[in-house]
Amino acid sequence: MFAIIVNQILKMLLLLLLGYLCYRIGIIDQAGNRMLANLLLMVVNPILAVMSLQTEYSPRLVRGLLLTYLLAFLVHIGAILFTTVLIRSKDNPDCGIERFCSMYSNCGFIGIPLVQSVLGGEGVLYITAYMTVFNLFSWTHGLAIITGKASGKDLKKGLLSPMVIASCIGLILFFTQIRLPSVLADSLNYVAGMNTPLAMIIAGTSVAQSDLLGMLKQKRLYLVCAFKLLAIPALVLAALACFRIESTVAYTILIAAACPVAATGTAFTLRYQKNYRYCSELYAFSTVLSLVTIPLFIFAADHLII
Repeated sequence: MFAIIVNQILKMLLLLLLGYLCYRIGIIDQAGNRMLANLLLMVVNPILAVMSLQTEYSPRLVRGLLLTYLLAFLVHIGAILFTTVLIRSKDNPDCGIERFCSMYSNCGFIGIPLVQSVLGGEGVLYITAYMTVFNLFSWTHGLAIITGKASGKDLKKGLLSPMVIASCIGLILFFTQIRLPSVLADSLNYVAGMNTPLAMIIAGTSVAQSDLLGMLKQKRLYLVCAFKLLAIPALVLAALACFRIESTVAYTILIAAACPVAATGTAFTLRYQKNYRYCSELYAFSTVLSLVTIPLFIFAADHLII
């Protein structure tokens, strides 16, 4: 598994560099990057979620799905407790941003391409379940800690997000074993295939908008990235190693937890006029570092959870 993940990371790095160059030479600007991100989140990811569930029904897959939902819930609860204790609000105006960035991972942009490449359709099926839990938490608890308030309107928006709706549609099709017509399915699979290149081009464009050399001087970035990329995945790996969990589910949960800072945070801080620059720096810095940390955790997992 380690060799496969390293190979995929290298491919994703090249795609990230492509996005970086596209921004630097003016092919993609900030507005274009935002539109590409909306295309990925609102169209490509949901279609991929539906198509991943166009598979034969089996009790093993159902058990795996239910286990993934449970583990995803526990991972988010654990991350919330961990970061709430360690990241204090006293004399820290960006406490909410730092907690959000430590708790919530980029399981869509980074997680789906990785899982799809190393675990195939079954892994995508499970990470779709993880993303459903992520959306429910990030649009409720996550939004509340960034804005300092929560509302029923935001909760409704989280519950009606495209990814949650697509997951529900996919589950209905899966349990009823309804198959989409081949022409429609082939067309949707073409769109779903855009996920990896589009996600990494967006990430590369976002990195290109950041001052990476300047970020190296900011101590708080290292602290938050250490929580997100090292501490929380290490706790998840330790928990997975203590129980006999089906390997595809275990790897999916670990990869999702080890992903860098969620891109959702930058959207929230921009919309609600918080410290967008700091959040985007955390996103970019953690994305670059994760290209090293994720393979390290997969290497450890190869020896601990199999």
